[in-house]
Amino acid sequence: MYPQKKDLQLQYEGFLKTPFLWHGKGVFNLEQFTTSKTRTTSFNQEITQKLRLGKLVERFVSFELNQDSSVSILAENIQIQKEKITVGELDCLLLKNKKTIHLEVIYKFYLYDATVGNSEIEHWIGPNRRDSLIQKLTKLQEKQLPLLYSNHTKAYLDKLKLKINEIKQQVYFKTQLFVPLKDFRSSFKHVNNDCIYGFYVYPKELAKFSGCKFYIPNKHDWLVNPHSNINWLTFEAFQNKLQQFLNEENAPLCWLKKPNGELLKFFVVWWKD
Repeated sequence: MYPQKKDLQLQYEGFLKTPFLWHGKGVFNLEQFTTSKTRTTSFNQEITQKLRLGKLVERFVSFELNQDSSVSILAENIQIQKEKITVGELDCLLLKNKKTIHLEVIYKFYLYDATVGNSEIEHWIGPNRRDSLIQKLTKLQEKQLPLLYSNHTKAYLDKLKLKINEIKQQVYFKTQLFVPLKDFRSSFKHVNNDCIYGFYVYPKELAKFSGCKFYIPNKHDWLVNPHSNINWLTFEAFQNKLQQFLNEENAPLCWLKKPNGELLKFFVVWWKD
C-alpha cells in the first residue's frame, strides 16, 4: 500500500526537524553538509512504490535540496560498476554555490549502551545491536567516500565533465538518539545533544508507566514527532502487541502519552541489561 499524503507530510516534517549529528567537522574529520533554510515544509511529491526507510529519506533530502536555489543536483544514486557488477553507490553529486560536492546521506536511530566499546562514540548502537555508529563512520571513511576516487568511478565523472580534485566530500548525517531511562537528562561530548529524542527501557521497567497510553508506529513513522491524533493503546493491550516484537528480537520504537498529556518517544529492547 502506497503511503497516504498526510502520512508522508508528517514523515517529511519529522525528517526536516531532525538535527544533524554534529555541525562542521566531526568524528574522523567528516564534514557535515550545510543546509539553507527550507522555504517550504510541504512535501508535494508522490511516492508510488513502497520504499525502505533509508530510500524514503533520500527522496526527502533530494526534495529539500531542490528547494535551495544555491544547489543544483547533478546525479543521484549513482551505481558504480566493474564489469557489470555493482561495486558501490554514490548517493549524490551536486553543485552548491557552483562548487562540486559528493554527498552521502545517512539517517539513523542509535541507543546508548555503555557496555559496548570503549568510547562514547562506540557506545551508540542500533536498536537491535546489529549495527553501530562507529561501524557506520568507519564504512563512510574507508569504503563509501573513497569510492569517489576509484578507477571505476572515473569514467562516470568524465561523462559529467567533473574533475576529481575539485570535488569536496561531505555527509548529510541526521540521527535520533535514545539513552537509558536513568540517563534521560544526560549530555554527551561528541554528538549534538539536540539529537536525543527519548529513552529506552527493558520490559521489566514498563510497570513504571502502567497508567499511561501507548502507540507503536510503523517503521516509516519512526520519523514522525508524536501527536495525539491516533488510537492509543492501554497498558495491557500495548504489552500484548509489544510481545510479538520482542519474541522476534525486534526492538520497536513506541510513543508514550502520560496522564498529564506529555508525549514521549522510546524504545523497548529485547536484549538483557
